[in-house]
Amino acid sequence: MKKIKITQLKSGIDRSERQKQTLIALGLRKVNATKEVEATPQILGMVNKVAHLIKVEEIA
Repeated sequence: MKKIKITQLKSGIDRSERQKQTLIALGLRKVNATKEVEATPQILGMVNKVAHLIKVEEIA
């Protein structure tokens, strides 16, 4: 399974509760926090919902 590195670039403040919970579910709690996760369909769906707040990089 592929791995991706997710970095939070923008704050969750003044966002919908659903977007805040999605960031927490991805393991991101602070700006510039980085998490490596497997690229499952569930994770990719969460990434799409908060794509405007994060940066995604593939790990080879």
